[in-house]
Amino acid sequence: MFTWGNLSRDQKILLISSCVLYVLVIFGFFNFDLYLIIVLFVLHSISLILFTYVSLSTKTDEDDLDDLRQEIGIMRAENAQTVRDCDEKVASIKKEMDDLELCLEDERNKNKELSDALEKERNNKEPERVNSFNDDAFSSLLPPAADGEENRVVDIIAIAKETAEEFKESARQAGLTINVVATEETLEVRASARRIKIMFKNIIDNSIKYMQKEGTLVITISTINDDIFIVLKDSGNGLSENETKHIFELNFQGSNRISGNGLGLTQAKAIVDYYGGNIYARSSQGKGMGVYIQLPAETAKEE
Repeated sequence: MFTWGNLSRDQKILLISSCVLYVLVIFGFFNFDLYLIIVLFVLHSISLILFTYVSLSTKTDEDDLDDLRQEIGIMRAENAQTVRDCDEKVASIKKEMDDLELCLEDERNKNKELSDALEKERNNKEPERVNSFNDDAFSSLLPPAADGEENRVVDIIAIAKETAEEFKESARQAGLTINVVATEETLEVRASARRIKIMFKNIIDNSIKYMQKEGTLVITISTINDDIFIVLKDSGNGLSENETKHIFELNFQGSNRISGNGLGLTQAKAIVDYYGGNIYARSSQGKGMGVYIQLPAETAKEE
């Protein structure tokens, strides 16, 4: 709806001109020649057309302006929501980082305990246990390295994850979930990737066979100074402490034996020993089995 106050300057000029010309056309019927009347009428019509055009253009601009205001309002609301979402995400990430830092601190404490335990285990080894393999037996148990890989630097975390993935289906069928947790993105040793993978495979396979119930196997990999520490802890039925101390012996089979020749863990020990590390187990009946491994980082061993 048009009111005089809402009209623009151009609209007012065109409307006044149209009215004046209209009056002149009426007046001209009685006083002017026909030619002049026609000219006035044409000018009157042109004024009306221009007034209509300007009015429609102004209306369109106002509609566009209203639409633009509406879009700006929507964009502001969306931006405000995005800012709120980002703030919530940042808060969530900060909480996750704080939780991770607490977890890492806990892992550092556990690794320190493990380091102390391994050192104690190393000092308390009986001579006959240190030399439990003669050279021939040792050579037969140690799997060969792939051609040219013996002294390559390998990422032990990547090998652990790859091995766990290969056991994913058989673990699922046994009701076992395997998780690999590491305090670093990569941890490197100078060793045969094939041998390290066989070490993981033998221990994981042992857990799948002897869990005898649904549960988890958590593989934790971390480092303290120049040592890499690996813990493979399952939630199975475990063994008695008396049996646990013999599980790495050649052909040993515990009271929970199912199948196999008992060489898997013995071979794992041969691999760890070959690379200058230590391996031992802790378990008690009904409380799962934990295998603890220490390997020197960047160990170079000549064939």
